[in-house]
Amino acid sequence: MDRSTNHSVLLIWSVLVMIFLVGCETTKIGDINRDPGRYAGKDVTISGQATESFGVLNEGAFEVDDGTGRIWVLSEGFGVPGKGAHVTVTGRVQSGVTFAGRSFGTVLRQTQRHH
Repeated sequence: MDRSTNHSVLLIWSVLVMIFLVGCETTKIGDINRDPGRYAGKDVTISGQATESFGVLNEGAFEVDDGTGRIWVLSEGFGVPGKGAHVTVTGRVQSGVTFAGRSFGTVLRQTQRHH
C-alpha cells in the first residue's frame, strides 16, 4: 500500500474506534440520582453489580450499584441477573414508577440487552 492508502485506512479505523467508544459510554448512577430531571426520558447506559433482584418469566427488577450510587432497573422481557453479577444495562430513566406492586422513585426501564 502507498502512503495515501495507509493514511486513509488509519483514518477510517480511528473514526470507527471513536464511534464505538462514544456508543459505549456509561453514565454514573450517582449523577442520575443527583439530577434525575436531566436524564428523564433519555436512554443511558450504566454498569455495575446487581445487588438485589426479583422476577418471574423474563420480567422483574434488579438494583445496580456502580460505587457512586444505586438504581433499580425494570426488566420486561430481558430477564434479571443473579445477585452479585456484573451488568451493563441501557435503558430509559423514569421517575415515580410502580412495578409488581412496588413503588420506585427513579428507575431505569431496560431497553437493550448487553452481553
